[in-house]
Amino acid sequence: MKYHLNDDLRHLIAQSLREKEDSYTIQQLFDQFPTKTELLSAKEQQLVTIKGIGAGKARQITAMLKLATVLAAPTHNPTAIRSPQDVFDLLSSEYKHATKENFICLFLNTKNRLIFKEVVSICNLNSAIVHPREVFQAAIKRCSASLICAHNHPSGDPEPSFEDVKMTKRLVDAGKIIGIEVLDHIIIGDHQFYSLKEHGHI
Repeated sequence: MKYHLNDDLRHLIAQSLREKEDSYTIQQLFDQFPTKTELLSAKEQQLVTIKGIGAGKARQITAMLKLATVLAAPTHNPTAIRSPQDVFDLLSSEYKHATKENFICLFLNTKNRLIFKEVVSICNLNSAIVHPREVFQAAIKRCSASLICAHNHPSGDPEPSFEDVKMTKRLVDAGKIIGIEVLDHIIIGDHQFYSLKEHGHI
C-alpha cells in the first residue's frame, strides 16, 4: 500500500505555490507523485509537465523539498562503536538470518562514530570473497579514519574459516599501507558472533 503524503506537506506546497490545497494543480501534483519518496525524487522536467507548473514553480518546488528533507533529517549523534557487541547489536537483526553472505563495512571517524554502513559484497558461496581494493575505495570515498568489517554466516555458526582469517590479514595489511586501520572483523552467526581481534587474528 502506498504511503500518501500528509496534510501538512500538502499545505506547505500549496502555500509555497500560492494555490488552494484542493486546486487542480495541487491535485495533479499529488496524483502524479502519490508517495513521499516519489515527490522528493521528482525532477524539474517532470514537474513542468503538470498544468499550472512552469519552470519557475518547478524550481521553487524542488528547492522547497530539498530544504524540507534537510530539516527533517535526524540530528542525533551518530552511533559510537566501542566493542564487538556494538557491531553485533547494530547488524544482527538485519543479517543473522540472511541466506547469502553479506560483507559489510562500518566506516568510522576519529572518535569511532559511524559515518556510513555499506554492503561491499554479497556472495553465494560458503565464504565471502572480498578484495581489499573494494573495501578501501569505499573507505576513502567516505573519508574514514578507520573501519570495521563484518559478514554473516548463513549456517548460523560464526566460527571463521581459513579464508576468513586469511582475508582479514590481507585487509589489515592493506589498511596499514593506506593509513586506514582495520579495527576488527566480526562474523555474525545466529544469536552469537566471533571477533577476529578478540581471538588474536588482528
